[in-house]
Amino acid sequence: GDDSLPRLGESDGDNVGNSVPYAPKNAFIPQCFFYTARSLALAIVPMLSQHENLLRHISHQHWELSNQNRDIQSDPHFCMLVSRQRSNEVALFQEEMVVDTLRFCNLMAKVLYEMSDENLRHMPEHFVDNVCDILMSIAKLKPKLLRGMEFRYVFCMVVKLLSPTYAGMVRNYNLRAMLGDVLYDLFLPTDSASDHDSHRRDIPSSVSHDPMKGGLSYLLSNEAAQETLAPSLLLLYGEVEHTGYYDKMSHRAKISSLIKYLWESKEHRPAFQKITQNKESFIKFANGIINETNTLITTVVQKLPEIREAQEKMANPAEWGRLSEEDQSMITSRLDDNEREVKHALPLCNKTMQMFGYLNTDEDIRRLFLLPDLYPRLVTMLNHVLKKIVGGKGLELKVKDPEQYEFRPKEMLRDLCAIFALFASYPEIQMECARIECTPADLRMAVAKCKKYNLLTGESMAAFEALPDLVENATHTIQADEELAKDAPDEFMDALMFSMMTDPVILPSGNCVDRKTIAQQLLNDPIDPFNRVEMTMDDVKPAVELKARIEQWLQEKRAARDAAMNVGN
Repeated sequence: GDDSLPRLGESDGDNVGNSVPYAPKNAFIPQCFFYTARSLALAIVPMLSQHENLLRHISHQHWELSNQNRDIQSDPHFCMLVSRQRSNEVALFQEEMVVDTLRFCNLMAKVLYEMSDENLRHMPEHFVDNVCDILMSIAKLKPKLLRGMEFRYVFCMVVKLLSPTYAGMVRNYNLRAMLGDVLYDLFLPTDSASDHDSHRRDIPSSVSHDPMKGGLSYLLSNEAAQETLAPSLLLLYGEVEHTGYYDKMSHRAKISSLIKYLWESKEHRPAFQKITQNKESFIKFANGIINETNTLITTVVQKLPEIREAQEKMANPAEWGRLSEEDQSMITSRLDDNEREVKHALPLCNKTMQMFGYLNTDEDIRRLFLLPDLYPRLVTMLNHVLKKIVGGKGLELKVKDPEQYEFRPKEMLRDLCAIFALFASYPEIQMECARIECTPADLRMAVAKCKKYNLLTGESMAAFEALPDLVENATHTIQADEELAKDAPDEFMDALMFSMMTDPVILPSGNCVDRKTIAQQLLNDPIDPFNRVEMTMDDVKPAVELKARIEQWLQEKRAARDAAMNVGN
């Protein structure tokens, strides 16, 4: 039956039965290894999974009984669940067995790490899955049992399988996401400033640090990690899109923390600089986090008022008592759903905004965000967040115990305005702000709040404070140019939007549109909109002569306008 198990390197067309039989000189030791590895998959891993499900069930029962004001200790069903929990823990967390299991996990990782590529592709996928499952479960449930353990080869295996070279070796997106989770749960130092997970604080610091490298963390001292991990994590950030709505947010929050930790270290800076050389991959990553931020901020601003309304009803005994049990149950259930969604969305929203900020402190990365394919969408996203936080009274929104949701509107506004400040001096950003109605009034309101709460200082505050006037000037320029464009020749007009083009390109169908128009279209549907044939941005051709004629025509019109104004004065 083992031939039916998914293998690491197999694709749909592979026939594992045709692989070369494994015939070592000494079969006894390999047999012991494979039998032990299989026993983990059949016993320890499912038991850990069942125990975690039991703990979730107990937590839910506790919540229900508390809401019903019932005596938890005297409830027979709850007491039975707690008894099952304790009996499970006696069997599962016997220290000697756990230590032996963890050591064997590191041995499995060593075997996989040192194995040739040809043999590795035939290894059962569950080998990697089980190592990750066991380590993360113990780290979550009994972290103190990790004291004195070393997982050097687990780290090396994870970095290897996540690297671009071996990305095809693990095709299961959920398993690839789990590899990223292992890096976060075990190998991101627990004193990291981005660490807010309570269970990670109990993980011994020795787990994440390499004793052979002077106690440096594996993330900083491992040479393979220095070379490949930064691009691997950016790739993984996009891949976890396929893991499910709530799961992807949890995965991406962890990946964001890892990226931030690597960004702050000089050891990984060369790898980040190499990222800018792959323009196509970076644009995909950037578009992904732009889309994500828009979705997250919309979810948060929609759900938080609903949470506040439910909390106020439940806090008013008279109003709450007038509701029927059915209405109370419905409100409580909806509150639970909203809280769960916000608790998933807000941590990732916070970390994504921070990631935009620190990545763009690098001039090379900032130049990529200024590409015609990206900067209009970046400004649209920033304006969307600005209107939700400032225009939507996000700073005044109050919920009970906001920290449990990681709702920190002042920090969010600070991060947003810091990003605006980084781009404030670029004319294309000023023009785009004016074009999409990122109004000077909204920007001035944000400036006032930054001053009130002392969110920005120094050059950053000065740059952001200058932005409203720059956008206002850009608005006047656009309005004046729109007047000029009223009698523009038809050939200057975008065939899709029928607005005057600034960077015309020719599509495979022969039609001319503005570059930003087709870039936005291809994000939604990768086809030529005029004949519905598949295409990419590589298929468009710059309309060089047409662009020159447009610029010449505009210059002449502006000169004539300015001359008329001078005569009038």
